[in-house]
Amino acid sequence: MPPAKKRTRSYDPAKIRTAVLAQFGNVRATAAGLTPEQLALPTRLGDWTVRDLVAHVGMSLAAVSRLTGLPEPAQQDGSLLGWPAAIVADAPDIAAHARELAERHPDPAAHLAAVEERFTADLAAHPGTRLLATSAGALPLADYLVTRTVELVVHTDDLNAAVPGLDIPYDRQALAACTRLLADALAAKAPGGSTEVRVPPYAVVQCVQGPRHTRGTPPNVVETDPLTWIRLATGRLTWAEALQDAKVSASGERADLSALLPLMA
Repeated sequence: MPPAKKRTRSYDPAKIRTAVLAQFGNVRATAAGLTPEQLALPTRLGDWTVRDLVAHVGMSLAAVSRLTGLPEPAQQDGSLLGWPAAIVADAPDIAAHARELAERHPDPAAHLAAVEERFTADLAAHPGTRLLATSAGALPLADYLVTRTVELVVHTDDLNAAVPGLDIPYDRQALAACTRLLADALAAKAPGGSTEVRVPPYAVVQCVQGPRHTRGTPPNVVETDPLTWIRLATGRLTWAEALQDAKVSASGERADLSALLPLMA
């Protein structure tokens, strides 16, 4: 008998909207205090400066406004779990647009405030069922907003890494949604039940083909914290580095996830 099909995780649309606005607000508030010297600092994203990265954070919400301005697709043909892989192909265009925005808007805080104002108006004007023509196919607005938690949490971490002592806080709900989406994307990429990946307190998924455990401690277990998992999933940290620094524990012959990571980079 084939294994039962796993039910797709659901997200509370109201909580996701609140989380997106909360995390964006954390970045916006911090951007207002960045000095010209801090804005010119390099980041771990190639030749991006902090100024470019802040502009890109604005793109996370501006994308919603852009997509709601396009004609609505006739039917949904994309999936939330397909988004992490689909976004990789857009990386060059995204980078170019971020630099253009940074040059066009010399006041990052004012730019983010304007983006947030338009985004909030667009959320009020469109229901969560409204389909958007995204790079991962047509998705409901409610699903696409879950992807915004990934963008915002990942780039909050990038900013914190770039500017010593910045310490932008993470909204708990945004961090949880980001962690869960990336964990579920791993399970979709490597379906199976032989390996359990634990990211407490937010996610536990089973993946990788092989013998399936039914009770007790599974034979193959990977465990790490949310930010380490997010860095692994997005290519900010390699599997070897995480093991060497004891940021991840992996036991069992099917617990090596190096061939499956990153999910997006």
